[in-house]
Amino acid sequence: MPQLDVAGARLTYDDEGPRDGGGVPLVFVHGWTANRHRWDHQVAHFAERRRVVRLDLRGHGESGGAGVRTIGELARDVVALLDHLGIERCVLVGHSMGGMIAQTVALEHPERVERMVLVNSIGRMAYNRARGLLMAVSALVPFKVFVATNIRRAFAPGYPREEVRRYIRDSADTPREVVMTLYGAMRGFDVLDRAGQIRTPTLMVHGYHDVQLPVGQMLWLATAYPDATVRVLDAGHELPVEKPAELTAVLDAFVTGRN
Repeated sequence: MPQLDVAGARLTYDDEGPRDGGGVPLVFVHGWTANRHRWDHQVAHFAERRRVVRLDLRGHGESGGAGVRTIGELARDVVALLDHLGIERCVLVGHSMGGMIAQTVALEHPERVERMVLVNSIGRMAYNRARGLLMAVSALVPFKVFVATNIRRAFAPGYPREEVRRYIRDSADTPREVVMTLYGAMRGFDVLDRAGQIRTPTLMVHGYHDVQLPVGQMLWLATAYPDATVRVLDAGHELPVEKPAELTAVLDAFVTGRN
């Protein structure tokens, strides 16, 4: 598998699909404690006819590197990968924290993003009572309990328990420093007041049952965007794996200009 050394980290990535035709490349960015395989269904679909890139963010999956402190640092890693691959413009797709990274890239490098897709993502953290309580005790509970609690809440009721347990195991493999530091970075993430600067056509897809980042927070962000399309699906926070076919269909319609 290809890797790129950037700013003290070795990033693992996939670069698939034809180089010519089919439009600009799609670049997929996963969320907190996840890895690039969250996008398996979407990549398999789009790589048949266009270039598709996905990476493990530093400290996640098969990428090395720790010490990351901000969403901006992760955004710079994505831009470094685009530079390395010679990709001048792309459709940037981000899930959850990956959507925060995508918005940061769009604000700092608008010329690089032709279209953007935010999956279960928001522009500013807002907290209900349950989320606030979880945050308050996060430093007091064992690390694996903290991770397991967050991942269980990410899936809508009825999702297979064994699959949830598998994702919990994967997430718990992420180094504690990376998990906790980026949890704090997401808490402080706020681009809502600058969202009107993002002129890139943007699709916001959200799970109706998302309790991690409730759909109302996404709608709040959508009102700030000059050019936003909204789709709400019957799922929780983990749309790429809870409803892979439905999400892929919505993405396909957007990137091909059919909606």
